[in-house]
Amino acid sequence: MAPARSSRASSLVKSTGEIFTRKWPRLFFIVAAIQAIICIAFESYTFARFQSGLMTNPNWGGNKDDGESQLKTIPTFLGLLMLGFIYDIVLVWDALRMKNTIQVIGLCVANLAFLVYGALQIDQIHQAINRLRSYNAFDDLDVWDEVQGELIAIPCIIALVTVIISFIAWKLYQEFAWDILKHIGADYRMKKRFLHYQVYIALLKFDFFFFVGFTIQFLVVVGGKTNTEFGLTAAAIPVTIAILLCAAWFTRREWKFGMIIVMILYLGGLTYFIYKLARIYDPFEKQFYMPVRKSLTAFAVLTIILIILTIINALVCMFNFGKGLKQHLNSPRTEIDKDQASYSMHDVKQPQLPSRMTID
Repeated sequence: MAPARSSRASSLVKSTGEIFTRKWPRLFFIVAAIQAIICIAFESYTFARFQSGLMTNPNWGGNKDDGESQLKTIPTFLGLLMLGFIYDIVLVWDALRMKNTIQVIGLCVANLAFLVYGALQIDQIHQAINRLRSYNAFDDLDVWDEVQGELIAIPCIIALVTVIISFIAWKLYQEFAWDILKHIGADYRMKKRFLHYQVYIALLKFDFFFFVGFTIQFLVVVGGKTNTEFGLTAAAIPVTIAILLCAAWFTRREWKFGMIIVMILYLGGLTYFIYKLARIYDPFEKQFYMPVRKSLTAFAVLTIILIILTIINALVCMFNFGKGLKQHLNSPRTEIDKDQASYSMHDVKQPQLPSRMTID
């Protein structure tokens, strides 16, 4: 057991070190880190200005419920985007360490989601500040003018970084193709199975963030109609983490029964998000969701799309069970040189047909 742990630890250190010794992985990580640092700094500044501009004990009058809901909206927006950038850096490190091209491409798409969320928060925060100002909740009446520039700069920075990392992702696709060849071999069908596996694992990681992001907004701003609803929604977070971890483990171990259970749970999650999306726009319920309606809608729609894609890829991965991928996934990576790889490629080629026809 101890030698296995030591081997995993040394492999982790080695793969992490490779990120900073190779040009394109290093650039991808640095650009993503700079984006995270700048955007988190701007979000932190906005939060500080908002908090410092508030009155200590606002006189809400008859608007206490709405006022307190609006007070929670801005910290939730800012905190969720900061959490997103931190999680993004973790996924960048993980994708580069594992040489997961699909996850790298997914991170470029996730950056577009951050762009949409960053643009949405400008209007949502502006509305919240105006509403709070109408309730005389601010000592500093110029708080919006003080933070507007930073909030507008965030989606602009994200858009620029998305273009840059998309170009680097193309370079990484070319670079990682050789590493996949060394690990999986030149068998086209095996590489296709490995690609499906990478897509599925990447989807699980993005599922986690969007589900948790939706749940946090719901719990903090909307809350539950009853303590039971609130408790069940909060309990869904650790349950979701357990389901996603089991899903990855079942796929790696090729356990069909476990995969079937997980897919049934996916369908339950899909039903839950469709129900929540309908409830956001229900005429009798929409007032409870108004402070975060746009962002909850964006998270719900993205999560529904991700769950559908996850179910499809789970089925594809399950159909690939028993076809040899398990041995590649559970065997340690071995470094081979180009001569060995060329022999491997030669070994899997189909026998050549005679160049000339002969008559017996």
